[in-house]
Amino acid sequence: MAPRVVHVASGREWRGGQRQVWLLARALGRTPEFEQLVVTASGSELASRLIADGIPVHLAGWRAAQDPRALLATWREARHDPSRTILHAHDPHALVLAGLAARLTRARLVVTRRVVFHLRRRGFWPRADRIVAISEAVRRVLIEDGISPDRLTVVPSGVDLESLRATAPRGIRGRLSLPDDTPLAVAVGALTREKDHETLLRAAAVARTCAPTLRWLLVGEGRERAALESLLSDSGLQDRVFLLGHDPEPREVIREATLLVHSAADEGLGTTILDAMALGVPVVATAAGGIPELLGTGAGLLVPARDASALAQATVRMLTDASLRAACVARAAEVVEQYSDARMAEGMRSVYRSVLSTPEDG
Repeated sequence: MAPRVVHVASGREWRGGQRQVWLLARALGRTPEFEQLVVTASGSELASRLIADGIPVHLAGWRAAQDPRALLATWREARHDPSRTILHAHDPHALVLAGLAARLTRARLVVTRRVVFHLRRRGFWPRADRIVAISEAVRRVLIEDGISPDRLTVVPSGVDLESLRATAPRGIRGRLSLPDDTPLAVAVGALTREKDHETLLRAAAVARTCAPTLRWLLVGEGRERAALESLLSDSGLQDRVFLLGHDPEPREVIREATLLVHSAADEGLGTTILDAMALGVPVVATAAGGIPELLGTGAGLLVPARDASALAQATVRMLTDASLRAACVARAAEVVEQYSDARMAEGMRSVYRSVLSTPEDG
């Protein structure tokens, strides 16, 4: 019988990590080397997309972080045939549940780490058969936290290049009553502290003199929204910056951007940047976490994190220098080919094969 992968992902929100679970499951499903199933929250966006694509799911009443109903669902899936089952946890909460189920059943355990934050608690991290880091930056942090390099493998996040390049424009300028030739700087990401939209808004204030027609669109929602609205008001940027809220398909907005601006202070890799690279949209971003791995060879402009002046200058330079834009877009088109969902899936298949061929720890 084929080996079996049980993905464990709460899916209680729809952000980059949940999109990666969906893309990975779809890409793995194109090659029937492994059976797979996803344990996730009922009623979630992730569950809806998986079901629509015919990917088997076990829906759980996953409301709290470590919901016992999700633990029961994970254990039930692991106990069917532990000798051929890998539990793949896709977030820290899922790791607790998958780790417990793995101990109870002796199924193998894989976990993906997507952020460059240091581990606050070691928990099941050192007990995983393999930890998948989405970038070299994430891998370095895990080693600093005491994780053995022998248990670490880098498998970068991926995007569906074919689907991205077929993205249709939404007509966002018309929806916002902006002239058709209005230049747009688009930022996509949850409104959380690590994404550092405060620096982005300060950059918008600095850039308004040099780029008076530039408008900024922030796609995402989060707990920092009220603070950002207050800063907008204090800076007099209400006519220049639009907080668009959560959008399940932000690539449709990126498709119409003049450039993507990414201000994160901490970033594991940056799939939003990959989206822009695939869509031919030039990128200005901070040199945080794994971002230089994407843009560091001339595929975009990099600036120090938390430096509003540098971010504003790079944005204006990218906006006004046509030859620079063309060079960055051309290089990005080459680089992004390394980050397809198919390559991500093949990297994960190699991890699964390696885990199954390694004797269990005594």
